[in-house]
Amino acid sequence: MDSYEYNELLKKLQTKIENIQKIIEPDKLQKRIEEIEKLESEGDFWSDAKKAGALQKEKNTKKSILEKFTNAKNALEDTKDLLEMANEEQDEETRQMLYEDAPKLEELITKLEVTMMLSGEDDEKNAIISIHPGAGGTESQDWASMIYRMYLRWAEREGYKVEVLDYQEADEAGIKDVSFIIKGENAYGYLKVENGIHRLVRISPFDSNAKRHTSFCSVMVSPEIDDDIEIVIEDKDIRVDTYRASGAGGQHVNKTDSAIRITHIPTGIVVQCQNDRSQHKNRATAEKMLKSRLYELELMKQEAEKNGVAKSEIGWGHQIRSYVLAPYRQVKDNRSNKAYSNVDAILDGDITKVMEDVLISLK
Repeated sequence: MDSYEYNELLKKLQTKIENIQKIIEPDKLQKRIEEIEKLESEGDFWSDAKKAGALQKEKNTKKSILEKFTNAKNALEDTKDLLEMANEEQDEETRQMLYEDAPKLEELITKLEVTMMLSGEDDEKNAIISIHPGAGGTESQDWASMIYRMYLRWAEREGYKVEVLDYQEADEAGIKDVSFIIKGENAYGYLKVENGIHRLVRISPFDSNAKRHTSFCSVMVSPEIDDDIEIVIEDKDIRVDTYRASGAGGQHVNKTDSAIRITHIPTGIVVQCQNDRSQHKNRATAEKMLKSRLYELELMKQEAEKNGVAKSEIGWGHQIRSYVLAPYRQVKDNRSNKAYSNVDAILDGDITKVMEDVLISLK
């Protein structure tokens, strides 16, 4: 990096800090934190435990955002001051050190941007994910299993927990369907950008002629809703089926007749759960999955109305990302319009940067 590139980077980072400052309004954040701290000192603060807990959660969130903003802003200002002194004294060694530290400074401010993108009401919640292969039989079923593994590896990298709700193994290779919960801070905030159609282009391992094939699978992500969010589902609007659990068994599913499938007739949403031997527990989990999906659908409708999107365009049917393994190797996201060459690493779960680039592009 030369001096011109470095100065341009500092200008770009300064603009980002100024934009973030306009959004978060640090003075208002600090004032609200002080208001909550004053309430905490009052004797009857804990008389309403639910309200008190919500206020403490709000305070901690605002303090975290303010601390990250202050750290990033101070780091940028210190860097600019140090560069000015180095230029005045023609201190090439210090300038070189600053150039080498530029990626760290840029990452610090990018992380702050991502924090701003993860400040939505549901972003901190767990994520319920369902993966369904598209048309194409074994090809798409194998692709669905690759996507499933990618998210499992991502969860492992990030220290998140995974609970499998439903797993249906395909006859030859891959999976017919899988639903699971990823549990951890901001799980939904990150994974919400994975909603949509994922496309794979590769030389098929199932084609003896070694031809190139294109496969699709859909990924649906919903926030695991809290019990205090009331969503009414009338009995007349659902069809409940019980069936014998199928699949790999062992860690995935049980082998009793306790599996539950619920179809929501007005929307066509289907959820199923077979991870417990208790039919009652499976039904409770399936109902929670359905409520989460309906909640997510309502959020999408509200967002669409706000942005003037036609009703027919609402849903999970849009292709969001392509994974090309042949004739060249590249992953490209349609929202951020960024391409990545580390295909193997991405398929092995190294997708945080891909998701962060989308979050920033959608701000």
